Amino acid sequence: MDRRADQGGDVSADDQTTGTETGHDHEREEALAYGRWLFAQACKFELGVARLDQIPDSDLPEIAFAGRSNVGKSSLLNALTGQRNLARTSHQPGRTQEMNFFTLGERLILADLPGYGFAQAPKQKVAAWTRQVKAYLKGRATLRRALLLIDSRHGIKDVDREVMKMMDEAAVSYQAVLTKCDKIGAAELAKRQEATAKELAAHVAAHPVILSTSARDGGGIPELRAALAALAAPRDFE
Repeated sequence: MDRRADQGGDVSADDQTTGTETGHDHEREEALAYGRWLFAQACKFELGVARLDQIPDSDLPEIAFAGRSNVGKSSLLNALTGQRNLARTSHQPGRTQEMNFFTLGERLILADLPGYGFAQAPKQKVAAWTRQVKAYLKGRATLRRALLLIDSRHGIKDVDREVMKMMDEAAVSYQAVLTKCDKIGAAELAKRQEATAKELAAHVAAHPVILSTSARDGGGIPELRAALAALAAPRDFE
């Protein structure tokens, strides 16, 4: 108890605000610490699948990484886990043609989905990938959240809007993550964040918090780790 209150004095609004801010800072630091701990655990590649019936059953919470081809999904996964070669990266859009599943610390499943939109592949094959991804997002019972990766240089495109509409209809919770934020200036990034938030506000399944990241310089990676760790299976840690 505050000494002044115990003596009959008033606790000022400034003191109350300071106490609240201190509490929030403590919670934030705890969340960041847990995220750092979780993503320092072993992350193991389980398998890559081309069909939904090949996806293994699991009781663990699952996070899907979705986005246009060459948006930086694999690079972001590598940055999150601190493993340079965990997910294969390529300068050729559409190179990731399977759904790749990873187990993180026996607490979380990470799913790297094939990029949608432009790809260096026959249209028929691209259409098949797209159908598989949509079916996965609609039918995966353990899916806690889909991360919709948006290239910060370009913003939301029509092909993203199609996926957003599908996730709204399927009631799949998704969160926008801006990637490659090191490639644009602070003013441009602020405008992109504002425009993205404005558009997402009209989508019922969209998470209200937009995260901005850079796999190259690590910007926003601790915050994303914390957000995902909050969805993982619980475990005490020191």
